[in-house]
Amino acid sequence: MARHILTLKCPDRPGIVHTVSAALLDVGGNIVENAQFGEPDTATFCLRTDFMTDETDPSIIQDAITARLTELDIDVVDGAAHLLVRPVDAKPKIMILVSKFDHCLVDLLYRWRNGGLPVDIPVIASNHRDCEEVADRYGIPFVHLPITKETKPEQEAQIKALVEQHKIDLVVLARYMQILSDDLCQFLDGRAINIHHSFLPGFKGAKPYHQAHARGVKLVGATAHFVTADLDEGPIIEQDVARVSHAKTAPQLVELGQDTERLVLSRAVRFWAEDRVFMVGDKTVVFG
Repeated sequence: MARHILTLKCPDRPGIVHTVSAALLDVGGNIVENAQFGEPDTATFCLRTDFMTDETDPSIIQDAITARLTELDIDVVDGAAHLLVRPVDAKPKIMILVSKFDHCLVDLLYRWRNGGLPVDIPVIASNHRDCEEVADRYGIPFVHLPITKETKPEQEAQIKALVEQHKIDLVVLARYMQILSDDLCQFLDGRAINIHHSFLPGFKGAKPYHQAHARGVKLVGATAHFVTADLDEGPIIEQDVARVSHAKTAPQLVELGQDTERLVLSRAVRFWAEDRVFMVGDKTVVFG
């Protein structure tokens, strides 16, 4: 039997689960895992269903579900609803952007190589060459894209070209220490994830962990979020924190913070790759 993932985001109303279940029965589907949530502030319904069926063509399954939803007056063709059915083993393509710090990059590549991150990684790009050796070690093409204030438009045009050339589904900013222009943010809308330390906006600028140490923080953390033109204010996907004491030095805070960053980013990318993340307005619904 073939295994598929179904995701649906649509205006909330009674009967959606019954309708989708009936459509899956139409194609001989058997549900393996199901998660659903009605977001009350926007009246948006989110559904993720993992199922098996003898039908191997996802377009046939999607057409069957579309027909049933149309009877419920839910338009997934031209309306506000979004429906997708894909084989569970269809891996999305991600491009990783990185600068000098390699801890998030190394963690993502380790999990990818060991099968813990269900994605394909056709390219890694950076404004520095520090991580080129890491990319070479994993056999992934590395593209050096140096940037200055004057060359920023040309450099971002190269990023766009790589996205289109490799048919990238998601861009992952794995400690890419550049602020994306509004134009590039719009181009990558809903298709880029960033990681940052959760001290923002309290400790902006250089050496945030050293700033935090100077203020005697008791928690360090990290936040993974979608990239928007509002710096570090996009819809949040995943967060975590670690408790610290006054005895921790600034370098120890950096080490603990980097551990948290890599764990949070890898979870966020995995949730996204498994179709567990739904953008709903300025926030997300995540079926972890």
